[in-house]
Amino acid sequence: MRIALTGSTGKLGTVVARELRAAGHDVTGLDVVGARGAGFVQVDLTDYGQVVDALGGVDRAAPFEAVVHLAAVPASGIRTDVATFHNNMASTFNVFWGAARTGIRRIVYASSETVLGLPFDVPPPYIPVDEEYAPRPESVYSIVKVLEEQLARELVRWHPDLSITALRFSNVMVPEDYADFPSYDADALARKWNLWGYIDARDGAQAIDRALRVAPVGFDNFIIAAADTVMSRPNDELIAEVFPGVEVHAGFAQNETLLSIDKARRLLGYDPQHSWRDCVG
Repeated sequence: MRIALTGSTGKLGTVVARELRAAGHDVTGLDVVGARGAGFVQVDLTDYGQVVDALGGVDRAAPFEAVVHLAAVPASGIRTDVATFHNNMASTFNVFWGAARTGIRRIVYASSETVLGLPFDVPPPYIPVDEEYAPRPESVYSIVKVLEEQLARELVRWHPDLSITALRFSNVMVPEDYADFPSYDADALARKWNLWGYIDARDGAQAIDRALRVAPVGFDNFIIAAADTVMSRPNDELIAEVFPGVEVHAGFAQNETLLSIDKARRLLGYDPQHSWRDCVG
């Protein structure tokens, strides 16, 4: 596919650009910063005029067939709450609206694990968590993610031929990050904020590629995490220490992710291939 990739110079976007190109896609990066060169266009996504112009094809290029939208202030606490809201909500509205207006009918974008209730100061309703309970945003960043999902639901209602897939990514990691992982075992609380989850950026790219290829029309959301936790300590020990009163659903292995990826496996064919355990001796 000919794909517009927003946030192409970010931590996840850089890997996604590389992996999608390796998978045979024609990828053009759209971001507010980046080096001039083939496959990159500088765009301020908060400016709708720039967005719709870019999505229609830059410098007489052919229009895009799909959009992968990753651009955002990537977490709480980086900018003020108001700045985060204004940047992220406007950017996503502009990208979704511009795609619909220019005839693009396939959108895959980065939602977030934060909609599940992170940092779980209020415990989750059950473990492992999944997509079946209502969002529990606990930050302005997460509120935007919830609003983006609702925006997508309404747009596909208006445009029945439109496909929008929200990927609720866990904490994105690259191999250089894994040297720190063994230190997490010393304190179960240090990473309890997302149930000890993570996602290798390469597997994040795989999930995007699968969604681009197989997601049907309409809207759906999927938790995207690694197959394992960041911990060497077993799950039953961690849960007993940190979330002793939470209902536990049976059937997970001692280091299996507690951010359920069953839905993504079943409907997208997502199959994570990378673990920090392969990189740390």
